[in-house]
Amino acid sequence: MSTSSFQIDVPDTLVARARRGEAAAFEQIYRLFERPAYTLALRLTADAEGARDVVHDAMLRTFEKVRQFRGDAPFWGWLRQIVLNEALMRLRRERTVVFEEIDTDDNLPSEAPAPWLQADASSLEGALTHLPAMTRSVIWLYHVEGYTHAEIAEMTGMTASFSKSQLARGTARLRRLLQPIDEVAPCLTVPA
Repeated sequence: MSTSSFQIDVPDTLVARARRGEAAAFEQIYRLFERPAYTLALRLTADAEGARDVVHDAMLRTFEKVRQFRGDAPFWGWLRQIVLNEALMRLRRERTVVFEEIDTDDNLPSEAPAPWLQADASSLEGALTHLPAMTRSVIWLYHVEGYTHAEIAEMTGMTASFSKSQLARGTARLRRLLQPIDEVAPCLTVPA
């Protein structure tokens, strides 16, 4: 897995205070994790308002369940999983987007390097917005978060085959979207 902006050390004393129900402790936790939670939610949902709703719901769930945190893993990882689950539940509720077809007629060999390896951040960000939310989420979960297709299937309520097909289709679409314009449509020269 890659380094996460969620990797914030939370003092055990702060978690203990939150477990006791101290409002000031909840506020500190919220302030610590608001930005990374929003970033993750936005990556998965591609909807600013939806991402804010995910953060709100995830923080409420965190505060409701903080007594269940056992401490056998970092607090940040536990909270990150709650945000991830809330974002995926939102996508499942909006399932009409899940089955949107992606045109993959890009004629690029499948062994071509991953499209994001050669793209700058703004180009990649723009291209990702053209993918259906579930496809974008599968790409994010697989390549960035490091989940397997079986784990993604369990999280999304779909099958491993669905995860694999969304990854393949999304990757092909990203290749096409990130391909330089001169490679997509060769320049036409007008004879002099």
